[in-house]
Formats: sequence, C-alpha cells, structure tokens
Amino acid sequence: MCVTTFSQTMITLSRFTYEISPVFIIMEEIVLKKMFEIVGWKENEGDGIFSPGGTISNLYSILVARYKYFPIVKTKGMAALPPIVLFTSEHSHYSFEKASAALGIGTENVIAVKGDERGKMIPSDLEAKILKAKAEGFVPFYVSATAGTTVYGAFDPIEDIADICEKHNLWMHVDAAWGGGLLLSKKHCFKLNGIKRANSVTWNPHKMMGVPLQCSAVLTREKGLLQACNQMQATYLFQRDKHYNTAYDTGDKTIQCGRHVDIFKLWLMWKAKGTSGFEHQINGCLELALYIYKTLKTKENFQLVFPEEPEHTNVCFWYIPPSLRGILKDYEWKAKLHKVAPMIKAHMMEEGAVMVGYQPLGDKPNFFRMVFSNPATTKSDADFLLEEIEKLGENIQFM
Repeated sequence: MCVTTFSQTMITLSRFTYEISPVFIIMEEIVLKKMFEIVGWKENEGDGIFSPGGTISNLYSILVARYKYFPIVKTKGMAALPPIVLFTSEHSHYSFEKASAALGIGTENVIAVKGDERGKMIPSDLEAKILKAKAEGFVPFYVSATAGTTVYGAFDPIEDIADICEKHNLWMHVDAAWGGGLLLSKKHCFKLNGIKRANSVTWNPHKMMGVPLQCSAVLTREKGLLQACNQMQATYLFQRDKHYNTAYDTGDKTIQCGRHVDIFKLWLMWKAKGTSGFEHQINGCLELALYIYKTLKTKENFQLVFPEEPEHTNVCFWYIPPSLRGILKDYEWKAKLHKVAPMIKAHMMEEGAVMVGYQPLGDKPNFFRMVFSNPATTKSDADFLLEEIEKLGENIQFM
C-alpha cells in the first residue's frame, strides 16, 4: 500500500514551489550542483532546471541568451530588437530551427556553419559567417557547439569556438544532449574540453546515462538569469512573504508551471550506481561501438561511412548486397545503394527480430546508423545485427 501511494505521488506530484515538493526541490538543487561541478564551473557559478528533453533545453538556452543581450524583448517583443541571428553547425540538431521558429526569431536567421568530413564545426567558417552577418546589418548573439552530433556522434572543437565567441562577445551554448555523459568518463571526457567556458549547456541523462525518459537538464553559468528571464511572479503561487527562503520556489524559472518529478529518477540512479558506475556503463557502450567498427572493417560486404574510429557510440555504415559489388560506383550505383537500407529495414520490421535506423546525409546515400546507449547490449547483440543485415540483404536485386 505504501509503495502504491508513493508511486501515485510520484506520477501526480509537481515541482513549482518548495511547499508542494520540498524533497524533490532539494534533490534537484543537489544534482544540479554536481552537474555544474562536472562541467567545470566555479562554486559561485551555475543555475539550471530539468526540462522534458533536449529540444526544450536548447530552446531555453536561446531564450535566456536573447534576454541577456536584449532584456527589452520580455516586455516589448521581437519588434523592439534589431535583426538578430544565431549560428550552429550544419550537423546540429534540428531543435535550433524549431526553437527559433517558436521564439519569433525565424528559421532563416539560424545560420548553418560548415562541418568537416568528420562532422565537426569548422571554426574559420564560423568566424567568416559572423563577419558576413555583421556586414549585412544583422546582429549575431548566439553560437551553439555540439558535443555528440546526432548522426556522426562528432564533437565540435569547443575551445576554438569559445575563443571566437569571446572575441565577438557572443553567447556560447554547448548542446551536449547526446555527448554530455562522456563528462563522467575519465577516458573520454577530453572530447568536451572547453565546455566550462560555455554560457549554457544541454545535457540529457536520459541518453548515455540511461535514465528513463524524460530527464534533460539545461545549465546556465550565470545565476539568476533563468529567473529574471522567465518569472511572472504569480501571486497565488510565488508570494515573496513566505516563511521560508523563496529561492526554493523554482517554478518561476521555467516556462512551464507544473513539471514532472524527473529529478528523482536521476538522483536515485546516481545514489545506486555512483559516478563510477555511470562511468563504467558509458565506457562499455563506447567499447562496444569500437568493437562493431573493427568488425565492420573486416567485412567486404560492409563499408564504413568514414574510416576513422568513432568518437562516440555512433557507427555509420552501408551494406553492399552481392548485386552491387564489383561494379562501377557511379551515380546509378549510388541511387541503387540508396534503396538498400530502407529495404532491409522494412524486412527487419516485418520479421520483428531487430531494428536499426538509417538516413542519408548530404550527397551520401542512405546508410545505417548504429548507436549504443543501453548498457545491457552485448557483443553478441552487435554480431546478430550484422548477421541479420547480411541475411536480409543478400538477395536484393536491381533491374
């Protein structure tokens, strides 16, 4: 009975004032402080909240950055602002365009910065595009670096991007929704060098840390900015004359009112596993990605999208059916290869044995994108996936 009552409370409880959910408000504060420390911020730095997912966390980062540079926007709206633009990698998550549409900035004012062959943002192109935007009368205010791109799992050069942002007085966000978990790994955390220089960070524990959906954090280096940007001081909730410290009434920092108690899942897992436990499972997923990468290199009927070892757990590859081997790789060949992954995926879904995602990118035909984030996945699972692809694809024929 006690368990049922507690579960029902967890489902229905909200976090907007301390009096409603004091335990979970304190949990959120404790976990956020730990995350600030891991990012590398000083003791007097750091603020944040948990949100439904990386898309909303990225939206928050643009929202507070815009408020920081143009506080008048809160009362007067976009009409009071000059034509502002923001920058993100061509390999970044689509949420930046979605957020810009929702915030009235406009998708055309999200400027895509070129990535290299591995998918990393090219700093020289970023600076060139900043200068071009200024010359054309636009006002740059925000740059997002990506730590773990969605498709390739690439990590942008954060230190170089931070130098450019400081030079031009721009807000630097790091979208570490996918790659943030690597901060817990002594072996792999170097891939996020420079993240402590960020003004804001998105980090999704429901990805590499394996916390059940939903659990995403947006972290801001400047204390009080989330509150100043979002507060409306509704007097039926956020009275200033309460008998406790009203800084614990965190609901006014958000654009929501009621929020799920997402923090409890992360707090409980962290207590149970410890940082070393998370590190072990994250390292295991990266080792598994390296295993399947090395396996693919030995197979003549598979081709890697790029030859280098994966930076994250993303492994991208093509399956080449017998009917496409040993012939000229011209435009017609690519057009046929483009159809292979969707055909195999359809067979996978019909059989119900396994599923893996695919997509095109730029001029590259459809390829499979295998990502590892489940610590229960084994090498035999990876072997089975490749065997299934071979089995389902070996009889593919083209007219």
